[in-house]
Amino acid sequence: MSTLPTYDAEQLAELLTLLPDVDAVELKLTVSEHDRAWVLGALGIDPLDAVVRQVAFVDTPDLRLSAAGLVVRVRRTQHKPGDATVKLRPMLPGDVPEGLRDLPGFKVEVDASPAGFTCSCSLTVEVPDRRVQGVLAGDRRIAEVLSGDQRALLGARLPEEVGLEDLRVLGPVALLKARFQPDDYPRRMVAELWFLPDGSRLLELSAKCSPVEAFQAAAETKVLLAGKGVDLDAPQEAKTRTTLATLAASIEKE
Repeated sequence: MSTLPTYDAEQLAELLTLLPDVDAVELKLTVSEHDRAWVLGALGIDPLDAVVRQVAFVDTPDLRLSAAGLVVRVRRTQHKPGDATVKLRPMLPGDVPEGLRDLPGFKVEVDASPAGFTCSCSLTVEVPDRRVQGVLAGDRRIAEVLSGDQRALLGARLPEEVGLEDLRVLGPVALLKARFQPDDYPRRMVAELWFLPDGSRLLELSAKCSPVEAFQAAAETKVLLAGKGVDLDAPQEAKTRTTLATLAASIEKE
């Protein structure tokens, strides 16, 4: 989040090439464990505004889907329907399979953090909560909650040595999601606090913007967070990668 305006020339050239063809940019920052508690207060985040979520991933125990750039996720949200997502990353806009961009729930997005940026595409569909619960409980197969287009996308991208019967539900993990808007900042932000199975926690701050606003939004966000004393040079953890690694490690201990 802090370094988007100061990427090196090669990174900037790549980013400028990507932006005209993506749907959105999400700026992300992982807050260090040392700063986590007071950052919530400094940014005016009210814990009572948070929504509870459960997230589970579908992969092999040794994370072969993740290694192949494929993420399959099911999610429950308090007082809302669930959803299921199939994501490919990295995925350049020009490499998106034909016909996907016209589908509801499909997007191409750049995630940018101080550690760099990644372009991905994803297809998300709404799923009744009881069906997601069935997946988490082991009473439904993941294929039962995916749309036909998602199943086709998943089937086409599965590593050669992996079949649907090899996939396993990893999780769920709980998280709290709060939307907020700091004073003197022109857009809403999101704080997500993830509770990982090894007892650790991960706090991520994020803000979404259109591609044409990316550099302006990054500069405004850097000014905001630096002004609040947030450590913009803290080590960054990608929440999906970190969560998958922790879930896989918990399986090994079973």
